[in-house]
Amino acid sequence: MDITPEPLTQRMMQNNSTHTAAELPETRSVTTTQEPSTRWQRTVSSRVTRKTLETQTGQRTAAPYVSPGPYLVEYPYEYHFTINEELKCKQEKPFVVLMVQVAPRNRAHRDVIRNSWGSEKLANNQVVALFFLLGMQTGDDAEQVHQQLLQESKEHHDLIQGDFVDCYKNLTIKTMVMLEWLNSYCSSAAYAMKIDSDMFLNVPNLVNLLLKAPRTNYMTGLVAHGGAVSRDPKSKFYVPVDLVSDHFYPPYALGLGYILSLDLTTKLIEASRHIKPLYIEDAYLGLCMRHLGIRPTDPPNWNLFRVFPLKYSRCAYSMVIATTVPENMDRVKTWKDFKKPGRYC
Repeated sequence: MDITPEPLTQRMMQNNSTHTAAELPETRSVTTTQEPSTRWQRTVSSRVTRKTLETQTGQRTAAPYVSPGPYLVEYPYEYHFTINEELKCKQEKPFVVLMVQVAPRNRAHRDVIRNSWGSEKLANNQVVALFFLLGMQTGDDAEQVHQQLLQESKEHHDLIQGDFVDCYKNLTIKTMVMLEWLNSYCSSAAYAMKIDSDMFLNVPNLVNLLLKAPRTNYMTGLVAHGGAVSRDPKSKFYVPVDLVSDHFYPPYALGLGYILSLDLTTKLIEASRHIKPLYIEDAYLGLCMRHLGIRPTDPPNWNLFRVFPLKYSRCAYSMVIATTVPENMDRVKTWKDFKKPGRYC
């Protein structure tokens, strides 16, 4: 991952009968397309101001990031796209859209994906589209990074950049901006998958699952059940009672990789206007889903989505949809081995 959150201990249902403890590597944050309407929303700010700061050399730099505090995120709010691919979905007509959230500086991760599972544009006769979602770089090299991104966009036509500061506290902003982009520019697709940049994705297995999946009100992945809301002020995941009054989160799909039918983008954006934005991104989507009265769908096999790194073998990787990978694994080399002719098992 570009940003590695500390683990959050939750309970997940496995094999429909056994509860086991797992460390879920997710924590995130939020934003939207409406002006803040309450005093609570106006108390925080996480957006890059539309008036960019001018340096003495005349270069544009992003406004300094103002932390929204440990728990709160400014959402709804209006964000805009500084790099966009407005026509690509209309031209390619994808069945499923892969959305990878990645930091602006991390060209290396993007190239690894482009040279591995991101290169699969057709699976089971279904078109697959790939986009990288990023925010704005801050710091002394902000303008240099921006120019590099513009060049990268010309080369690959797969970057989507919103005008929010790209940082750990704004990860939920990335997610909501992702939903807004899908709703505006890719609503003709049947499904989208949000996936972290350090994952292995078996694209044919993903498409096979979706060919048999519902086309509406569908969200799946590794679904957490009975996740406790932390009340420990010393915990990184502490959430005060006035933000989430329940003791447990509703079921939610872990942010390392989840799938949704594209009808949900509009519904989740609408739901977000009624739910206090929470910096834990995937749990926040779970709250929005509960508001809609829709439960995430458990995967047909719990081993399809792996939260713990799966040791590579052609056989093991042929049986998953998505998994975290061992640290320092050469993912391009692994991909080439995985795609070579011959039986997997």
